[in-house]
Amino acid sequence: MIVLKIGGDIFLKGLKSTLGNDIKKTLENEEIVIVHGGGDEVTQIAERLGKEQVFITSPSGIRSRYTDKETVEIYAMVMAGRINKAIVRWLLSQGIPAVGLAGIDAGSLKAKRKKRLLIIDERNRKRIIDGGFTGKITKVNTALLELLVENGYVPVVAPIALGEENELLNVDSDRAAGQIAGALKVDNIVFLTDVEGVLLKGEPVKNLTAEDAKRLLPKIGPGMDKKVLASVEALKGGAKEAVISSGLVEEPVTSALSHAKGTVISAG
Repeated sequence: MIVLKIGGDIFLKGLKSTLGNDIKKTLENEEIVIVHGGGDEVTQIAERLGKEQVFITSPSGIRSRYTDKETVEIYAMVMAGRINKAIVRWLLSQGIPAVGLAGIDAGSLKAKRKKRLLIIDERNRKRIIDGGFTGKITKVNTALLELLVENGYVPVVAPIALGEENELLNVDSDRAAGQIAGALKVDNIVFLTDVEGVLLKGEPVKNLTAEDAKRLLPKIGPGMDKKVLASVEALKGGAKEAVISSGLVEEPVTSALSHAKGTVISAG
């Protein structure tokens, strides 16, 4: 089984028939669960609705969206509605039997709401703020995903989790993909993005162990750091291999799985 993470950048730049054909080809031999992002689209829609988006940075340098109650409602609307259904419609047009759902469905993604957040403010000082509606995934219930896959469907998962008080929570899409991959103990998790893999000093890195990846995290830029962290979490959870690669090349899934493209991260 494979978890395929489609980044929001791939969605915004247009889903290509080459990707659809490659997913169909991969489905001949592998079961696939797709997880998608779309943060930039959420930002655009929110700002068109008059809701300014705020981004915060953790002490470790991870940048994320600050999610208050209004923002989480917009986030759910765009992620589980506009983006999820656009991807499902596109997959169906490619002859792929896709089913769209969010992590909240059947309690597939459970998360703990972050009551407080430690951030670095604009003056480079540490500060504690209210946690809003951001969650840390605590459990993946794979039953619904396995039921769909076993019956020939391709689940397409939006990264919205169910909180301990049954509230909607924003969870990072890369981290959600990593947690799902670990829980399913997949052979591969492939992150499709708009760059060729992990870059260090402008040069692509071909292979990393999980330990190498953790050491390099401070040197990896915003966005890619989450993919690397999610890869490490997937491997720790039971996935066998992670690949971060471009979704804009010919046969992006096949080339990632064969190691012809991208950065391969292995357990050790």
